[in-house]
Amino acid sequence: MRAEFTPSRLWNLARAEGTAVLRAVRSGLAGQGRERDLAVQAVKAAGAAVLAWLVAGCWWGAPLALMAPWTAIALVQSTVYRSVRAGVQQFVLIAGGTLLAALAFALTGDTVGAMVLVLPVTMLLGNHSGFDDQGVYASTTALFVLVYGSFSAGDIGYRLLETLLGAVIGIAVNALVLPPVHLRHARDTLHRLPRDTARLLRDIAEEAAEEYGAAQAQEWHARAARLPRLLDDVRAARRWQQEGDRLNPVRRMRRQGPRIPSPEWDTSWERLTGHLATVAGVLADAAGEGAWLRPLPRPVLADLTRLMRAMAEVCECDCVTLGGDCPADPRDRDEVLSRAWQAHHRLATWNADHTTAPLGGLVNDLHHTLTHLTEARPPAPASPVPGTREAPAPVAVPVET
Repeated sequence: MRAEFTPSRLWNLARAEGTAVLRAVRSGLAGQGRERDLAVQAVKAAGAAVLAWLVAGCWWGAPLALMAPWTAIALVQSTVYRSVRAGVQQFVLIAGGTLLAALAFALTGDTVGAMVLVLPVTMLLGNHSGFDDQGVYASTTALFVLVYGSFSAGDIGYRLLETLLGAVIGIAVNALVLPPVHLRHARDTLHRLPRDTARLLRDIAEEAAEEYGAAQAQEWHARAARLPRLLDDVRAARRWQQEGDRLNPVRRMRRQGPRIPSPEWDTSWERLTGHLATVAGVLADAAGEGAWLRPLPRPVLADLTRLMRAMAEVCECDCVTLGGDCPADPRDRDEVLSRAWQAHHRLATWNADHTTAPLGGLVNDLHHTLTHLTEARPPAPASPVPGTREAPAPVAVPVET
């Protein structure tokens, strides 16, 4: 079905886009966040381009001063390391495009013939995997050289010096003026996993305490199945944070917050969310009139809600430890874990006395979920507040019988 772009539809799209832009502007002005980071990078890129033009065009009087700001604006990248890497890539591509264009013109003696000869070669050069998304600079530089007719050795030298000047200015501005570190983004992403898991567990506990239906259980299952996707965001954020530290001159000067967990923390959460999705699937299969499994008895649901609430409190404790803003009162993680294991023990005892297929699988997956939640203890803050006690020793995990 083809979409019709009527005037009213176009107006609604434009209004929605304008509203989103205004929301982003307000968010950037209100405080720290992704919008402000993007605004800072945009201002830095513009400043680097203007500075490169002033140096190359006004002070040096370069014949093609455009090359300096063009290179500088492209090198204010998302990390300092990426700026340096992109600078090396661009210099190689621009030098290659310049030399190949001059050689093609020397062979053909005609601008159009040189374009026909050199552009396929520079496009192939730019598609090399080692140049990432910088490959287009080889072809565009060749076009600049051919259009402006600058083929002499002196002109080629100027192109390379202008490019080098722009690269130095762009990298220097990105490294010395509020260099991006992406640490806040990594921490914000880490908060989402325990926070969203806690919300899901609390919703299951509240709704399972009453007569829940198939629609509610299917929603739990869908939300649990989406949790592992947050792990991909966590891993990506960790990579960005690590890259933000590379070649960053102020990485040791910034204020330190809660330490970021190790990759082993990701592994525990990956297994935890997998078993939690299975638990939600069992609850969904035991709900509604056309349930595939027998409904869980009321005493089982009572212990299940206690277990879910306790696990939600553990997740909230972890969110707070990681520096998040989970709306939870300060609790002792080990004490809450102990209550969770007690509730699980009651479920296991009930299953031993009244063996049922759905409850047996549920008890087993809940045991694995609790085990991985116990292992997924986040690191203690790097600089604890004076007067606070150290983190307690890990809770011993009961052996499943």
